[in-house]
Amino acid sequence: CNTRICSWYNREITMTTASAEKRFTPIIILLLVAALVAVIALWATDKAGKQAVSSHHSEGAATSDEYFEWKLVTTWPKNFPGLGSAAENLARMVDEMSNGRLKIRVYGGGEIVPALGVFDAVSQGVADAGHGAAYYWKGKVPSSVFFTAVPFGLNAQETFGWLHYGGGLELWEEAYAPYNLIPMGGGSTGVQMGGWFNKEINSIEDLQGLKMRIPGLAGEVFTEAGGTSVTLPGSELYTSLQTGVIDALEWVGPYNDRIFGFHQVAQYYYYPGWHEPGSVLEFIVNKESMAALPEDLQAIVRYAARASSQDMLDEYTGRNNESLRELIEEHGVELRRFPDDVLKALWQGTRVALDKLVASDPMAAKVYASYSEFYKGVRNYHHISEQAYINLRDVVLEEEDF
Repeated sequence: CNTRICSWYNREITMTTASAEKRFTPIIILLLVAALVAVIALWATDKAGKQAVSSHHSEGAATSDEYFEWKLVTTWPKNFPGLGSAAENLARMVDEMSNGRLKIRVYGGGEIVPALGVFDAVSQGVADAGHGAAYYWKGKVPSSVFFTAVPFGLNAQETFGWLHYGGGLELWEEAYAPYNLIPMGGGSTGVQMGGWFNKEINSIEDLQGLKMRIPGLAGEVFTEAGGTSVTLPGSELYTSLQTGVIDALEWVGPYNDRIFGFHQVAQYYYYPGWHEPGSVLEFIVNKESMAALPEDLQAIVRYAARASSQDMLDEYTGRNNESLRELIEEHGVELRRFPDDVLKALWQGTRVALDKLVASDPMAAKVYASYSEFYKGVRNYHHISEQAYINLRDVVLEEEDF
């Protein structure tokens, strides 16, 4: 290009660029400052969030995205039908409802701790949870018998009513609090059978000197009646009866008793189950293990316990019928009813045992006061409801099928 024109052009370009730089420099500086402020704000927010999470963890609280694993020990053999189902169902329900955030591994009696070591294992944190029967721990917690079964006492429906709507559960929690445990209902067998005997029981004299596996308060009543009560885990019952270590035993009812094969080593099967009219089992949870869970998982554990508890009662109601028929028709078991005078004598023994229990332990006295008050009310109501209907059904149908 022409030298003069090119010189002019270059001078104009340089002047325009310089002018543009002067005009946009403040804007660029402002943008850089804004970006720096944003970065600092994000850093501060992230730091504060991490400090908050750290603070929660230091206080033992958990977040909703954490995963947990529990050990649950039981007094029953692993996967034992009926009694062992509640723990397995609890583990499955918790896993499903928590979307896998809480896994519970179930151990049978003897796998980690002895069958009758469940209470101590959970109390001491060896395991996170346990499943068994409260009356097994009568030696540690005398009031525990009320939370399983009292001879001639509440049935399963009535006991759950007392626990959940009559103040019973709160008293149970109070009784277990010194042992670092949280108790919950863990199923029910319904009314149990009176037990297996190798001789007929025609009078109270036939109980004299008889060695019978019968735990809880009923064991004291049996001793008061002249017998000798023995507490043994389920795994030892068949052999003990077969070898004469004991003369009689009570376990549960037709469903479980048939599986254990007691009909092979005893001839007479007695009813009614005066000693356990509605045996309620228990879940126990270590307090620290529960507190380490976020609130939603704690709620899931409680709701799953309640659901699996009801499921066990449903299963026993469904399976006892066919098992009783099989024991009688296929195995020749002789069904017998305890004579009324024997039952009345056992009731008198129950009064003596209850008086001794209440006098010996303030907590037992406190629980008994609540239990007894609920008993009076529900007995009056069931006279005109449950009992009246069952009596009516027998009168109307007699031997006729529905």
